[in-house]
Amino acid sequence: MVSVGPELISPRSARVSAARRLAKRNFRGKERLFLAEGPQAVREAAAHRTQDTATLVELFATPEAAERYADIIGAARDAGARVHLASEQVVADISTTVTPQGLVGVCRFLDTPFEEILAARPRLVAVLANVRDPGNAGTVLRCADAAGADAVVLTDASVDLYNPKAVRASVGSHFHLPVAVNVPVERAVAGLRDAGVRLLAADGAGDRDLDEELDKGTMGGPTAWVFGNEAWGLPEETRALTDAVVRVPIHGKAESLNLATAAAVCLYASARAQRAAGGSRSVTGS
Repeated sequence: MVSVGPELISPRSARVSAARRLAKRNFRGKERLFLAEGPQAVREAAAHRTQDTATLVELFATPEAAERYADIIGAARDAGARVHLASEQVVADISTTVTPQGLVGVCRFLDTPFEEILAARPRLVAVLANVRDPGNAGTVLRCADAAGADAVVLTDASVDLYNPKAVRASVGSHFHLPVAVNVPVERAVAGLRDAGVRLLAADGAGDRDLDEELDKGTMGGPTAWVFGNEAWGLPEETRALTDAVVRVPIHGKAESLNLATAAAVCLYASARAQRAAGGSRSVTGS
């Protein structure tokens, strides 16, 4: 058995209670801490640092998970995190999933100031405007990460970046690319435009077709895609702020694409166009 300290048995332990409260947004904001569940998210958290500060603060692991993921336990300890060997009941009490995977980490907030994102001169950005579903937000973050985007921006009307469902849906991508939060959509659009980024609104009713834009060669420059609410899309006033409103063509009989699928198509289209235009972007990593 991995030696990580005494087993925590009581769900009423002070440490367990403090971790459990992080399932609520107001406690997350007050403590600037959030939960990361499962081996992939915890592994990425253990490897992540912000400047000289480790992101992973604390880790709760069942005996079985500690044995199975001994490498993650070691990485967590190397990162300076407090590691607790906990009963299955304790981990289940902290977890927000129906079937916990035996590892729950407590992590420091890691959002990036919007000004830092602009200063880095991004070439591909996803802007989530009024996205309320945490699963969709986390999946778009994962898609942006996979497509090699430079950053993600969540407007002030969007879901909490650290909602447990969003963290799970990103499958570790929270720890891979800069994310700015609580940015008013007007400020997001103006800042990105001033940084030389073209703003494209993704909307099923757009007057421009994504395939046609690719054929015309207009997609090779720095681009930010603005994605709207799952139910009603982007309001007219937000579309009006962008440089163009682009629709993903539907070639079959499907009524529409969901937010995350449309985001994946748009982001990958931009990533491919930027590579073709001679950029250094890679969607396979380096």
